[in-house]
Amino acid sequence: MGAGMNHTVLPQATDDRDLLAALKAVLTGHEQVSISTPEGSVPLPDSVLGLLVDAVTALDQGQAVTVEPHRTVLTTQEAAELLGITRPTLVRLLEAGKIPYTSPGRHRRVELADVLEYQQRERARRGQVFDEMAHEETPDPGAATDGFVSTR
Repeated sequence: MGAGMNHTVLPQATDDRDLLAALKAVLTGHEQVSISTPEGSVPLPDSVLGLLVDAVTALDQGQAVTVEPHRTVLTTQEAAELLGITRPTLVRLLEAGKIPYTSPGRHRRVELADVLEYQQRERARRGQVFDEMAHEETPDPGAATDGFVSTR
């Protein structure tokens, strides 16, 4: 797979489910996983092992998997596309100090690790907000005397 290319794998027929389950068991075991060839074996680094576990888990759940290489330093447009927002929105986040950036000239550059960290922080924050909303006290509709619940 060359730089700039991506590769998508669609989930296969149910015949592969047993094979995927066995592969997932091997990958998530507590032993070092290696790839063996006639020339010898090479242990898988943790980063590659994690990628394989995620891919096999998704395929086992019937989801498609895409592997796409990213540069580690992104333009604002690339970072915005990764986050699913517009470039002007990303620039506002940069200027507000929510994501660190550098300006090695006229153009801003953003580290991929910083963009992914921001994405994780936002997911965690949104999850916390949803949890708080779910635990807010709501009036019992049966307690309304006229059948209407006051919302304000």
